[in-house]
Amino acid sequence: MTASAVNGQYRRGKTFLFLIACSWAGAAPHWIEPSRSLFPAITLAFLLGGYGLRIILLRDRETSGINSNVGTLPLISQESLPNVDVLVAARDEEAVVQRLVEHIDSLDYPQSKISTWIIDDGSVDQTPVILEELRRKFHNLQVINRSTSAGGGKSGALNQALKEIKGEWILILDADAQLQKDSLHRLVSYAIKGGWSAVQLRKAVVNSAHNQLTRFQAMEMAMDMVIQQGRLASGGVVELRGNGQLILRSALDQCGGFNEGTVTDDLDLSFRLLISRALVGILWDPPVQEEGVETVHALWRQRKRWAEGGLQRFFDYWSFLVSSRLPVSQRIDLGCFFLLQYALPVVSCADLATTVLTKTMPVYWPLSIIAFTISGLAYWRGCNTIGEGPSLPSPKPIRLVMAIIYLLHWFLVIPWVTLRMAFLPKKFVWLKTNHYGQKALKI
Repeated sequence: MTASAVNGQYRRGKTFLFLIACSWAGAAPHWIEPSRSLFPAITLAFLLGGYGLRIILLRDRETSGINSNVGTLPLISQESLPNVDVLVAARDEEAVVQRLVEHIDSLDYPQSKISTWIIDDGSVDQTPVILEELRRKFHNLQVINRSTSAGGGKSGALNQALKEIKGEWILILDADAQLQKDSLHRLVSYAIKGGWSAVQLRKAVVNSAHNQLTRFQAMEMAMDMVIQQGRLASGGVVELRGNGQLILRSALDQCGGFNEGTVTDDLDLSFRLLISRALVGILWDPPVQEEGVETVHALWRQRKRWAEGGLQRFFDYWSFLVSSRLPVSQRIDLGCFFLLQYALPVVSCADLATTVLTKTMPVYWPLSIIAFTISGLAYWRGCNTIGEGPSLPSPKPIRLVMAIIYLLHWFLVIPWVTLRMAFLPKKFVWLKTNHYGQKALKI
């Protein structure tokens, strides 16, 4: 499937139908006899709770190296390593771009087999000046300049680089990424020996000690990794996360490159790789370090983009996702994940609104309790996992409770984004996350 095969047609109509369905599901039980009004929520709580508990319990299961860390696996010899192109789409990254280039240059990987490509996507700060100075210093660094009117956002920037690069593998990094010196060697070895077409590294928040918000993001990234590992180990689906993703060039070409009609290139590509039967793996160690956003406003902007991109891919590819082209285990996994991640927040808002209007009791509280309990368990497992990179926050009881409360922001973000997608036309604007150059912690 090419990127142009699904161009996001009828997204507003699909979002509107999704909104209506969730609103009806949230409101309808209030008009059922009170003794039976909780039946839909209790039924879903058992089904989705069972799904969530299963993936967390199966998270550590070893299936063909699915959840292996490469520290115990033999590495490919330096002479046998393939050529890798490192791609970074950058806009206004003066605070971090020099550190990034220096990190990549210091990787324990044959210099003749690695090239760095930074696409300056219309920066208006000192990024272009810094990149020109770095280009003279580092012979493996290539800089591509794009105007602000080039279009396509991050996907457009990456696609422009695809016309130039020749490597067998592509490593996608954000401008604030920080890697260990042996990360690329270990990552490539794992991908090749495991037969993966793409591998996603765990994302570790380097500034987790900055404030409570960054601390909760560090816990959230660990929780996400636990869930991802469990989904894969149970026959489900792994999703790319943008920063720290290694992709086989031939698999990317088969998918048609990066989709310029989406706001989250990584989530969209995850589904196109899935449909093309490309295998996607995931690694706890080594991690890719990145900055967590430090303010509520920045978190709101970031999560709106993530929520919109997440919904877009389900609406764009739904006919493939429910078809027999995917194994039953993956269709079940995608259905349960969609209900918990996207439908539950909208249904809960409709339930709350109907509760206020009809002066009745909420009916979906059993499902919400189960969802947050599963999240708490995933938090606990993730933060108790020994790993490389920045230390994870200790999952003390009070901190777990606060981290679960922090997850309530998704119950605001997803309904808001759903309403906006249903009623307003989309303008494709790259709403990048600002980076400030947090220092790496000792590994």
